[in-house]
Amino acid sequence: MTPFYFRCPDCGTRNRIPADKVGKSAKCGKCSAVMDTNELRIQAPVTVMDKDFSRLILKSPLPVLLDCWAPWCGPCQILGPVLTELAAAWQGKIRICKLNVDQNPETAARFHVRSVPTLLIFDKGQLQDSMAGALPKHQIMRKMAAYL
Repeated sequence: MTPFYFRCPDCGTRNRIPADKVGKSAKCGKCSAVMDTNELRIQAPVTVMDKDFSRLILKSPLPVLLDCWAPWCGPCQILGPVLTELAAAWQGKIRICKLNVDQNPETAARFHVRSVPTLLIFDKGQLQDSMAGALPKHQIMRKMAAYL
């Protein structure tokens, strides 16, 4: 079984988690902080709000692909099922999140989201890259390959 890699939310150290230990408490190899490996089981996009952005995105133990979308946006509706499919395929490797820009203007403004859909890539608590528009699945996969 392939192991997972889980970043400690306290010190940021990347820890190896054997597949058979997912769902159990683990301790960081560097700082001994307790890590909740249940997050490796999430296989659907996670909804993010302004109030929990830091906890879910910046302190994520996994790289994050954040979909900045709006319910009235046609291309966003087309991209949604693609991201749901990728969330299942990348379970335990990359976290896929969704941010409704109409309901969360603070985060959208903070990262200069001017059009939807916009995909933002975060790793180690930092914005790494962005992609604008309803891109084809293969293009998203190619861009995210560096984070797998």
